[in-house]
Amino acid sequence: MEAFAGASTVVRGNCTFGMFSNYPENVDDALRQRAGARWLVDGPQTEEDYIDIFALLIGKNHTIPLGEHQLFANQEIKRAVGISYEKHGRPEEEGLVAVWERFEKERGRIETLADVGAYLHEIKLAEPRFTGRAIKNITDAVKMRAMDVELPDDWFATPEAFMHKGYDEKKAMIAELRGPVTMEMILQEINRYADSEFRYADKSDEAAVNEIIRRERQRERAIGAIEAMKREGRW
Repeated sequence: MEAFAGASTVVRGNCTFGMFSNYPENVDDALRQRAGARWLVDGPQTEEDYIDIFALLIGKNHTIPLGEHQLFANQEIKRAVGISYEKHGRPEEEGLVAVWERFEKERGRIETLADVGAYLHEIKLAEPRFTGRAIKNITDAVKMRAMDVELPDDWFATPEAFMHKGYDEKKAMIAELRGPVTMEMILQEINRYADSEFRYADKSDEAAVNEIIRRERQRERAIGAIEAMKREGRW
């Protein structure tokens, strides 16, 4: 907890922590909510994905032609991330889709910061675990995307080009590279984060239901075994 965002967290330089789990619904809420970027790694999904993974795993010790396919083109990080962002222009999880559609029906398109705040409040009403920390993570993700820039190489050719300049001048130089914060970007990050919270909630509920069913089946077996033992005089 302290490594992510605890009371005594100390951040030194550029450092990224990651959490990975096959059962994210079992992760403590307070810990999970400290993860700003949420990525669902669900294996191959498209036809291209299946071609890529098979070609990768079969290896090169064969003479079978690849066919009409650009190997690993769909796996390029920038392209994959771009597709992921576009996909979150609308919600995906059933619970969040219901909130989105109800909001659009009652209030129309989300176009202002007030609309965004109202949408976030509706999400909170539907999913209580969507807290203020969720808003912090979402806004951090938006800012990070706006600042996802490559610093020019010539800035570091000599110390005078950038490093020896004053703070205000450095800030102005970096500000010129900063991308815009758009409503499209904001909604993508809201939906990406909220989708994950609804997904965790659904999986958690499903796991709880399955556990109750398992216990009830055990209980029925136990009752049957006890009745048999009573009939045999062993109880």
